[in-house]
Order: sequence, then structure tokens, then C-alpha cells
Amino acid sequence: MNKPELLAPVGDFPSLHAAIEAGADAVYLGLREFNMRDSARNFSLGGLEKVRKICNENNRKIKIYLTLNTIIYDSELSRIEKIIKKLKEKKLVDAITCWDLSVVELCRKYGIPFHISTQASVANKKAAEFYKRLGASRIILARELNLKQIKKISKIIDVECFVHGAMCVSISGRCFMSQFLQGESANRGKCVHPCRRAWIIKDRDGFELKLENNRVMSAKDLCALPFIDKLKKAGISAFKIEGRNRNPEYVYTVVGAYRKALDKKLTREEIKKEIEELKKVYNRGFSSGFFLRVPTADDFSTSEHGEQREKKIVAGRVEKYWPNIEVAAVRILAGNLKIGDEIYIQGDETGIIRNRIERMEINKKPVKEARKGEAVGIKTGKCYKGDDVFLIKEK
Repeated sequence: MNKPELLAPVGDFPSLHAAIEAGADAVYLGLREFNMRDSARNFSLGGLEKVRKICNENNRKIKIYLTLNTIIYDSELSRIEKIIKKLKEKKLVDAITCWDLSVVELCRKYGIPFHISTQASVANKKAAEFYKRLGASRIILARELNLKQIKKISKIIDVECFVHGAMCVSISGRCFMSQFLQGESANRGKCVHPCRRAWIIKDRDGFELKLENNRVMSAKDLCALPFIDKLKKAGISAFKIEGRNRNPEYVYTVVGAYRKALDKKLTREEIKKEIEELKKVYNRGFSSGFFLRVPTADDFSTSEHGEQREKKIVAGRVEKYWPNIEVAAVRILAGNLKIGDEIYIQGDETGIIRNRIERMEINKKPVKEARKGEAVGIKTGKCYKGDDVFLIKEK
């Protein structure tokens, strides 16, 4: 079997660069409409041309999959058709991820490959055969399947599976809780995630139940890295990472870990090391999902805002960069930076760079610390004027 495709989430240009630098084979992204991550920065149609250019630079052939996977109303059909027609004319994407049959029909009409979204909850061979006859080239399977079930369906059509990232307590994300409580529909990409909050159970007489974990609907994040070799044998064509709302350091770290795991058989110690790296970036604790067994109470998170071990703090902005010596002039906007600090440099063209400060200069004189308002020279690697600089701290 060919090596599975590693598919990375992209919510903006810094994340796009981060995904590519970390070794993604393909990226998936959304426009500023009709996708299940409406709160991500997302892209314009014009921006997709720049995405395509970046993905093709230096003889790279990074595939681009566009998500058009919300429910679609009659009033939106003409807009959807205009989008798909332009995508075809300009050859901006390699496939569209969808499940509404109106979008499927338009993909067929304009000859654009389409993948069936996990929103369709495909969980059996008959459904897979139906979508294959319809013309789908791939199915993103329901998350409620175990490895044995996945292997059966993979013999019918190419399958894509989420291997890391947030899991929805509802079936494949089809949830109405956000809509009922705050008028923001999860099925239109606008979920406000009320399930992640702490809840109190109270009966009609006012009696309350004290729960050991009052985040009774907040699932831990999926992490398949510990049993990655079992997934390799399950016939999965694409390993998908969730996280279009997450930051570039998350994308870079997670894609990098799974790239290593797909390229070779990692030892137990190597896997343990990569798990420790994954814990540094945003997570709600880790679960094996449905791959190995049905989730239990242990697969629910105890935190609302994540269990990541590191946080980033705004520190400054790049004012100038000298490529011949790979040094940037950084204006300190908050706090201070000192020798030994670890920093992220992040921007639309840069993606993300992680550095440990080994030397700093102000007015060509070495300094040990730079304070708010000062401009300091730091060896950074390639970056651009306007890039943001963050201080990395342990939580």
C-alpha cells in the first residue's frame, strides 16, 4: 500500500506555511462562507490563488481541498455555483469536501473531484458504495468507527480519517445545542461550543447533583499517535488532523509529529517523546476515540480552556530583517525579552519559527535583556517586517 497522505488544517496563511514546513502532503481550508469553521480567518477566492502558488513553490505539489460542507439553502445555490465555476476555471483546488447533494451535483456538473464530508456520517459499506456510484473519489468516514469497520470500507473506496484533534460529543458534529442556546448553528460552522463548559444538573424542585467531572459533554482530543502502526494497516488513504481554528504552532507541532510517524516506525521512546511535544500545544487531554474501543468516562476532559503546557505572550514585532545575516530588529511591545528566552515569530509569509535567544544587540552593543519600547537585534532565521514575536512560557 502507498504511504497515506498527511492532511493538515489551515485557517490562515501562517498556518499554511506551518503545515507545509512541517511536512503536510495536503491541506484543507475554507472560504469565508459555507464551511464548518466559520470563526477561523479562512480565505477569499482571490486568496486561494495565493494559496495555490505557495503550495506549488519549489516544485512542491501540496494538494488543496476546499471545504464547502455546511447545509445549503435555496437562496445560496447561485452563489455556490459561481464559486465552484471559478474554482474550476482557475484550477484552484484539487477537490471539494462536501455532503449536501446540491454541492455534489455542482461538482459533477463542473468536473471537480469531490470528497464526502464526515458530516454525512458514512459508517457502512452500502453508504460507501452509494457515494462511489455518485462519483465521490474519497469519503471522510464517521468518527464512530473502529479499525475493523474502517478496513472493510477502505476496500470499496479511498477513505480519510481524523487521527488527531478535537472531537464533538454529538454524532459527527451534527449538533443543535449551540443553535438552541445562542442562535449560532453548528451546522453552519458557527458553533459556540457550549458543550465544553461546566454544567450543573438540577431537577424541577431545585435539587442539584454534584458531579465528579461537571464537563459531562466535553470530549478529550483524539490522539492516534500511540497506535499509529495499527492505522497504517487499516487501509486508510489519508490521515487528517483537526484544527482549522487552532494556531500555527499547533499545526506545526502536530503535523511534524505525524510526519515522523508516517515516514518510519517509531520506537516506544520516540512516540513518548512526540506525545510530550503534542502536550505543549493546545489540547484537552488525549483519547483514542473509537478506533480501539467505545469511549468511556475517562475520555471526557476536565478543562474548558485546554491542558497545553505552554502559552505564548505578545512580546514585539519585527521592524526590519537583514537576510544576509539572518537578523531581525524587534520592537518590544510588552514585557521584556532576555538571553535564553524561547520565542515564536509568526506572520503570513513566515509561517512560524521557534527560536531560543542566544544573543541580542542594541545599537550594535551586546545586551542581556531588552525592555518595552526598545528595538533589539536578534538572530531569527528568515522572517519579514510586520511579523509578530511571542514569548513562550510554561503554564
